[in-house]
Amino acid sequence: MRSVSYVQCVALDFGGSLFPHAICLGDADNDALNELVVGDTNGKLCVYKNDDSKPWAVRSCQGMLTCVGVGDVCNKGKNLVVAVSAEGWFHLFDLTSPTSKHPDASGHHELVAAEEQKPVFKQHIPANTKVMLISDIDGDGKCELVVGYTDRVVRAFRWEDLSENSDHVSGQLLLLKKWLLEGQVDSLSVNPGPDGSPEMMVSQPGCGYAILLCTWDSEQQSTTEGRDNSAPSSEAPIRDVILHQTSGRIHNKNVSTHLIGSIGRGTLKLMEGADKLLWSVQVDHQLFALEKLDVTGNGHEEVIACAWDGQTYIIDHNRTVARFQADENVSAFCAGLYACKGGSNSPCLVYVSFNQKIYIYWDVQLERMESTNLLKILDCDPEFGNLVQQLGVERSDISAVKDLIHKTLYFPEKQQQSSLSQCQDPAGTESSAHYTVIQDPL
Repeated sequence: MRSVSYVQCVALDFGGSLFPHAICLGDADNDALNELVVGDTNGKLCVYKNDDSKPWAVRSCQGMLTCVGVGDVCNKGKNLVVAVSAEGWFHLFDLTSPTSKHPDASGHHELVAAEEQKPVFKQHIPANTKVMLISDIDGDGKCELVVGYTDRVVRAFRWEDLSENSDHVSGQLLLLKKWLLEGQVDSLSVNPGPDGSPEMMVSQPGCGYAILLCTWDSEQQSTTEGRDNSAPSSEAPIRDVILHQTSGRIHNKNVSTHLIGSIGRGTLKLMEGADKLLWSVQVDHQLFALEKLDVTGNGHEEVIACAWDGQTYIIDHNRTVARFQADENVSAFCAGLYACKGGSNSPCLVYVSFNQKIYIYWDVQLERMESTNLLKILDCDPEFGNLVQQLGVERSDISAVKDLIHKTLYFPEKQQQSSLSQCQDPAGTESSAHYTVIQDPL
């Protein structure tokens, strides 16, 4: 396991406290550049943009915000900011609406009226919210809102639009389905199923998870058929919760589990399908957050896991592990794309500390996940072979090449003199000293 160092970091001012799921990255103002959205326990919603340490926009909500999100929850073709409180208040904010476009000279939103801080829509849903997901979970091409609760319940909502105006938010959330789980819900995830359709996955204690079936269409059809037929249906009720364990052994039910994959007491597992374990990694930290992010730029997402002390693990599909240590203990973490500098999104790691600061490490890219050494990299360069040959060293002689690289790096003056003397005297003898300093870090 190798360590990596990221130095490009900005510090944002944040004076409140927050729940672990009250932070996210997303395009909040529909400008194709992602912002950071954070909600605190006092109901204040802050939106950060670029590398400015002050919030770009601030909004007020009712209650303690437990989860925030950015997405096209109303299916109008543009993103809205969603904030849900523990008391059950659902808030929608449209940061691209004319009422929110009053930036001052510094780029911040100047709140000239109290109306500007109010949400464009607010509705009360069941209280004790814990985690939230905005995604198409039934494959109909439209987004649903999925909310996990502290009482082992998951509810799915869909927006019902009452206005034909695409810019005006007018409607309500309708409850699609309620699932009751055996254990606490720590995270929600949507993954493609065997037939390519989306599967709704919910974490369960003891390194387990459950697949929630979206049966509202069949239930509606059954209800309609029941009205048409006077005779009761003899079919068994539809099973809508399918439980899975990631291995056959008994797990500690007091250990929370998070998806993507599963986190136990310092254990990471990557599953393919319902029961195929691809790999399992044991780390020496208690992990509390799990994200996915492409840090190599090869189109494949890596698993990002964070511990309370800031230790962060980056793991690819081949179980290659790199780790990064943040400077402080953290209370919340997220990873994703953020437009910090340069006017473009880049992979970022976001840490909320206990000293009223949010640290964003931006452009956190790795050329490769697997360990390598300088000799392997140079060997892929055709120009390197030509230069080695000009200096009278056989490219196939690994020891001589290592010796040459060592002298070039640490004794460049002597190496230059030696190279000049070799050019003047082709029959010159080679030094008997030998150094082996280039090696695989592992």
